Amino acid sequence: MTEDIQDEFDLVIPPGTPRAAIRDAALKFDVELVSVTRPLNFANMVNDERELLAFRGKREEIEKVNEFLYAEIKKFIGE
Repeated sequence: MTEDIQDEFDLVIPPGTPRAAIRDAALKFDVELVSVTRPLNFANMVNDERELLAFRGKREEIEKVNEFLYAEIKKFIGE
């Protein structure tokens, strides 16, 4: 049975996120690590498209990953 793609959400991983945090999140939560193309619209990158890493999964899992990554990034920068 195929899952309905409308039930899946993407959480784009900010560039510079520590690889250990990405790995830990991928192993800890029921999400898939995917590559997505998104337009960037800031500074000198207006309408420039880039491939970025993202986590894909159900809304509840994505929310947990978001909280986890936020905490890991805060630890990494020393807050």
